[in-house]
Amino acid sequence: MLVPDQLHITHGRGTGALAATMQIYLIEFSPERTVAVMPVEGNTQPLGLLHGGANCVLGESLGSMSAYAHATTISPEHYAVGIDINATHTASATSGWVTGECTAISLGRSVTVHEIIIRDADGRRCSTVRITNLIRKLNG
Repeated sequence: MLVPDQLHITHGRGTGALAATMQIYLIEFSPERTVAVMPVEGNTQPLGLLHGGANCVLGESLGSMSAYAHATTISPEHYAVGIDINATHTASATSGWVTGECTAISLGRSVTVHEIIIRDADGRRCSTVRITNLIRKLNG
């Protein structure tokens, strides 16, 4: 699954051009848990390691999509916007694909917090990302 259809059409939101450019593919999608894969090739820094910024893009994409899915359960007029992100890189992938697994820590009416663990093809944790999203109302 590349992107659920409803994510493309709801309020004109979706994964966006950056996620498409980085070839992020969704496997599972919900407010509580979202999983995606991303290739290392094409997302590396000059030494051939997966770029730390690519880990952040994967993490923010998954956390924001999950937060948005939660926001729309409050009402269709609600959406999520990231207000804080941090990442700790503990290993580097050099080939293959990485998997990002996003898990909700807190799903509130005004704020969500998600943790995203990014692992290489051998299951080794490469990065841990935490994102906080603010839930807002359209035109509100």
